[in-house]
Amino acid sequence: MKQKALWINQIKGLCICLVVIYHSVITFYPHLVALHAPLSVLLAKCWVTFNLYLAPFRMPVFFFISGYLVRRYIDEVDWKTCLDKRLWSIIWVLALWGVLQWQALTHLNAWLAPERDLNTASNAAYADSLTGFITGMLTASTSLWYLYALVVYFTLCKLLSRWRTPLVVLLALASIAINFMPLPWWGMNSVVRNMIYYSLGAWYGVQLMAWMQSRVWRRDALAVAAFGAVSVVLWFVGVPLPLSLLSILLIMALFYRLEQRFAVGPDNVLNVVGSNTIAIYTTHRILIEGVSLLMIHQLNGGTWPVWAELTLVLFYPFASLLICTLVGLGARNLSRALAGDIFFTPPARLTLVQATR
Repeated sequence: MKQKALWINQIKGLCICLVVIYHSVITFYPHLVALHAPLSVLLAKCWVTFNLYLAPFRMPVFFFISGYLVRRYIDEVDWKTCLDKRLWSIIWVLALWGVLQWQALTHLNAWLAPERDLNTASNAAYADSLTGFITGMLTASTSLWYLYALVVYFTLCKLLSRWRTPLVVLLALASIAINFMPLPWWGMNSVVRNMIYYSLGAWYGVQLMAWMQSRVWRRDALAVAAFGAVSVVLWFVGVPLPLSLLSILLIMALFYRLEQRFAVGPDNVLNVVGSNTIAIYTTHRILIEGVSLLMIHQLNGGTWPVWAELTLVLFYPFASLLICTLVGLGARNLSRALAGDIFFTPPARLTLVQATR
């Protein structure tokens, strides 16, 4: 169990790193309008394109692992315990960090980019009123939509577990359909698109893990390559589901085989990061916003020498990832040391104890 937990935790670490890189790219490169060197422009476009191609390898496997890790609560644990141990902790972090992000990003933009028009940004973190913030949070239009999805997915998977087989088919169809008939809320579209992966992990994760571990992949190389080629074609026409399923399988197989071949300890970087995904996920968006606003202003000012511009454009996502990871880990340690971990763990709920006579 320890070995399995380690390699799965490393996949979580990889996923949160990809999430940080994704947000680092979309908040930075599209806003660079005054780059001097043609190579800088090319590198910026390459990062944007590369970021797009990472999509099937980011959230699908993240949600599959998330579902797999809570399968016991879905199948065996009563609702009261689930509410205390699973749902309440996520709801607390979602609500608390939703407010913290909203206030932090509002003040950061007012300070660093007062000319920026945020009225068109359909994100709760940019809301100009309490009503707008609440509406954004309820419709998953928030940078924290992953946490929103975890609450919805767990509840539905536990409620509807007895009908899992037909529902998996229905969720797969919904995941495809949402790409062609989107809802008005971008976050809710992501919630609908990714539930299939969470449900597969929660309902069929044990069987899929056992099947993956027993395969001799060298014998299946041609079949996997053929399926991959078809999946890529479907991805280009707006059907990412097959490629996402293949990415889940290949990433799990890769990390499992690496764990069997190399002894990876709990202090491995990806394992440490994977053990602190919530802290990194909740804090990184604020950091990225502040850093990107500062750097965009600097580069668009046209005062940087070409070599410095090229260096920043080339390495910015990696530098951002390093900063966000260190700050996220530091925030978790400070929360534990100074505040009883209240920023990432809900306070103990008060219980009434009847006095015995």
